[in-house]
Amino acid sequence: MSFESCLQKQQQVKELFSGLVDIESKYDKIIEIGRSQCHLNPKYKTDEYLVRGCQSRMYLVSYYVQGKVYFESEADAIISAGLSTLLIRVYSGEDPTTILKCPPTYLEELNIPQTLTPGRANGLASIYLRMKQDALRYLVSPQEPFAKL
Repeated sequence: MSFESCLQKQQQVKELFSGLVDIESKYDKIIEIGRSQCHLNPKYKTDEYLVRGCQSRMYLVSYYVQGKVYFESEADAIISAGLSTLLIRVYSGEDPTTILKCPPTYLEELNIPQTLTPGRANGLASIYLRMKQDALRYLVSPQEPFAKL
């Protein structure tokens, strides 16, 4: 994976929203995506994995395998689940440097933060911040193959 793969995955997400111009249709798409969220093992539903700053209870788990960071999340609100999935689709499977250097410009291009309530927009930013923090930790200590599990 590389910076180019991050940009390609961002383009794929933008294509999911092509033709959706109003707020309601974008929300419907985010809800649809949120319905496909995975369900985490209950052992990861602890304060250690809780994303601070989210309106709902959002858990984010990361793990590091062969130089790549993988993410899984679960939220108790469908919109939050959809928002986290939009980030996971782009950043899961990328190397830590790419996660740190490839900002989620696709979200701005889709006007997603602008369509959210301030609380949800803050939650979206908090999820991405946590992903970057995890990536930085793996970059600094790559000898910990499953540091979060």
